[in-house]
Amino acid sequence: MEKLSSDYQHPVPRKRGSKGPRRLLGFVIVACITQGIYVLSQGLFGTSVSHSTPSPEVQAHRASLVAKCKDIHTPAGPPSTFSTAERVKSGSDRWVPGTPPTLLKNAKIWTGARNGTEVVFGDVLLDKGVIVAVGYIPPNLLETTKIQNVGEDIRVLDVGGKWITPGLVDLHSHIGVYSSPELSGASDGNSLKAPILPWLRSIDGLNTHDESYQLAMAGGVTTAQILPGSANNIGGQAFVIKLRPTEERSATSKVLEPPLSLTHSPNGTDYIRWRHMKHACGENPNRLYGQTRMDGQWNFRHAYDEARKIRDAQDAFCAKVEARDWASLSEQEDFPEDLQWESLVDVLRGRVKLSIHCYEAVDLDGIVRLSNEFKFPVASFHHAGETYLVPDLLKKTWGGAPSIALFASNFRKKREAYRGSEFAPRVLAGHGIPVVMKSDHPVVNSRYLLFEAQQAHYYGLNPALALASVTSVPAQAAGLGHRVGTIAEGMLDLFMSPHFAGVNNVFPQDIVVWDSHPLSLGATPEQVYVDGIPQISDPQPLYKPAAFQDLPVVPNWDIEANEAVKWEGLPPLRASQLTGKVVISGINSLVGFNDGGMEDGEQIETVFEDEEGSGRTIVVDGGKIVCIQHSADDCTAEINDDAAKYIDLEGGTIAPGLTTYGSPLGLVEIQLEPSTNDGNVRDPLVDGDPPSLLAGKAGVIRAVDGLAFEGRNLLLAHRSGVSTSVTPPSGSGFLKGLSATFRTGAQHALSRGAIIQSETALHITISYALPVSVSTQISALRTLLFGSARSYVGQDSEQAEQWMQVRKGQIPLVISVENADIISTLLSLKRDYEDFSGHQLKLTISGGSEAHLLAKEIASADVSVILTSSRPYPGTWESRRILPGPPLSRKSSITTLLDAGVNVAIGTVNESAARNTRFEIAWAALESNGTISKSQAIALASTNLHKALGVRHHKLSIPDLILYSGGSPFDLESKVTGVLSAERGIVETF
Repeated sequence: MEKLSSDYQHPVPRKRGSKGPRRLLGFVIVACITQGIYVLSQGLFGTSVSHSTPSPEVQAHRASLVAKCKDIHTPAGPPSTFSTAERVKSGSDRWVPGTPPTLLKNAKIWTGARNGTEVVFGDVLLDKGVIVAVGYIPPNLLETTKIQNVGEDIRVLDVGGKWITPGLVDLHSHIGVYSSPELSGASDGNSLKAPILPWLRSIDGLNTHDESYQLAMAGGVTTAQILPGSANNIGGQAFVIKLRPTEERSATSKVLEPPLSLTHSPNGTDYIRWRHMKHACGENPNRLYGQTRMDGQWNFRHAYDEARKIRDAQDAFCAKVEARDWASLSEQEDFPEDLQWESLVDVLRGRVKLSIHCYEAVDLDGIVRLSNEFKFPVASFHHAGETYLVPDLLKKTWGGAPSIALFASNFRKKREAYRGSEFAPRVLAGHGIPVVMKSDHPVVNSRYLLFEAQQAHYYGLNPALALASVTSVPAQAAGLGHRVGTIAEGMLDLFMSPHFAGVNNVFPQDIVVWDSHPLSLGATPEQVYVDGIPQISDPQPLYKPAAFQDLPVVPNWDIEANEAVKWEGLPPLRASQLTGKVVISGINSLVGFNDGGMEDGEQIETVFEDEEGSGRTIVVDGGKIVCIQHSADDCTAEINDDAAKYIDLEGGTIAPGLTTYGSPLGLVEIQLEPSTNDGNVRDPLVDGDPPSLLAGKAGVIRAVDGLAFEGRNLLLAHRSGVSTSVTPPSGSGFLKGLSATFRTGAQHALSRGAIIQSETALHITISYALPVSVSTQISALRTLLFGSARSYVGQDSEQAEQWMQVRKGQIPLVISVENADIISTLLSLKRDYEDFSGHQLKLTISGGSEAHLLAKEIASADVSVILTSSRPYPGTWESRRILPGPPLSRKSSITTLLDAGVNVAIGTVNESAARNTRFEIAWAALESNGTISKSQAIALASTNLHKALGVRHHKLSIPDLILYSGGSPFDLESKVTGVLSAERGIVETF
């Protein structure tokens, strides 16, 4: 026993008397109790004790400090010994009682295990919000499941050999904070208070009524990290949510593993839950705060230095607490912390998964240095356009290389995104760096997150890694791989062990049943299960050919990938040109225009299609087809010409060049760099008093006057089979002007065949988003249409001639409009004008998100529709009534309009997406359940579009044809290798 401390005072002896023995006994008891308390205090609170025993309040305070200090030094995330076996018995923490068990039979199950290579053939049993078993399901397990779910029959679904994967995980989303439809009262992604705001939380702005949740789940996305925007260097804390609706209907109830800082309760786990945070470098915070990269890096360093001071003070404080050195701490001294900076302190303690928006090498380098200066790990770099150029730098990040979250092809909107490459995923993977494909919803509609992975695979990313990039890798990057992103293997062993002893691979999990291989173009969920609950109430299945159940065999892009790195993201894109005689062999299909012209009513014609043959041969001379082989003896002389050049398409296709419309292609190179663009047209409807448009003083702008050739988006579109663009002037006002039709591969405007049509159609916009009322816009249009007869517009005005062509039906009037009510008004206006003037008004609707609601009326009025979002998204109030298409609706907008007899075409509003036009027409055909043929699909981006816009070639001109090697325009197995250009007399090769 330790000696009493020196300040302990012995009691004064008393005289003996009748009460002496009892007093002595009392003294002994008190002394013993005091000695016991002292000894206990030595064990609990250190070696020093005050003159009096600490009060219960002090003891409780000290105990709380001991617990606090233990807590801050506990690593986040489940320990290596973590087991979720108990969840199988009691159910997931997200299980909704009453949810019946589900048995999915006869599936191909991509589990995500074994580095994404494991595929299990068999069944999946779901119960209590978890996957109970995968593969072979023992009969006794099914019987046990029935017994445990009294009154609930097991739902049994035979998926007929279809694919099952984990639910998709979107690591970079703003769903709920940038809501659909976009309204000012539900735009909570950014705060503009300061560049450093780590104390803000995305969950505090989460809109639980966002229409995107259901759409995203219809694309197989079940989990998303909701990040603050990128306006700030530190924008705040992020939260990972499940997208399904909850009975509680609150934002918090959607959070997967809410951290203690959110709920202030243990949440039923014995481990520290991960927190998440967003940082951003570069242009976004610089632009919004008028700062430079130097300012941004100082902002980071200063903030982390503040956090370091607090962390060091906490560590010094806790060193005394852990030593029970209460003498040097005041009795009521509080733990040193600051609510504003506590989340950054947790970053320094390695308990926060950081997602950092960084594009360029200079910004990446700054963050890598920051991580080493303050010794914190980075979970993931996002957007990260130049990461593939600096893999060795990434590996210098403190704690190891982060995961890299990328777009597949959405590049060049900013200078820092200009060097982005479609080959980045495969290059990074080749250096052993984890790759994530993300949506940045609503930048890319999260519903099509899987398309990002499909494109990554198309351009060379290993298929296992491509699927992992939207499942297990983002789950691991978020610290939630024990909850989502993988279908656990070895489930059967679980039930062979009494009490599930030693099992640590049973996960609460979400799964998706796909109608085709998940990496095949257009793969669509047949059902999505979140927490064991089916999320699509009435799924509308698509019927795909059996070949779509197989993994696409993608082209070889080794040369292009190496060139991307060699040229630091800007490889030469100009094609090689062959003149004279060219022999093209290995052609399984040849499709063209039936008369070689572009007059109205032109149709796509299949010249031959020999899918099972070894391929035919054609001979081209001066860019024109001069011989088509129909038998072994055809074209013999030309084929054996020693001077000819030879191209083998290896079972490929020759098809018409596609046309893109709707984006500022040719007028915009880097959207956010004014010096690289033609600029926006001023709006004459709001310019001047009275408006110059109605005063007859406004000229009509021509896009052809501002065209710039050989931009990277133009040339990439050209190399992807898009040979023509119809581009109106850039602007967001009422009157844009006259569009131009031109060749995407031309070197300049004076090149042979560069300008196909200098004045194609007249374009206006009618929208709630304009600064004047819709009724004012309609009134202005009425004036411009009826103006000649009623003298509203002077005959000598600059705009009179172009509007006269519109009034006489010589060129189309293309109106960008989304809303069905506005479209209805326009149809009435068209009828009134035609009754009044006797002329037919060539009217085309561009945009048309709600056009399907008036399909019959539009067809009756002989109005064309160009859907600039062929896979629609309700981004604004006026486009909220979309027809989502399968699996949420039986028909798509395209099939609904086609069935009504409308001339339908497709376009895009994003210049970087023009290159994906062939994938869009293929997707439209796949969603039609066989009602859209290949020729009709090509027409969506060629003849139908030309008719809608009034595109006409010279009588003697011949449209370009595209060479696809290894397949057709409709699959992920082909690659554009050249262009036949009779107009320019050449064959281009890539």
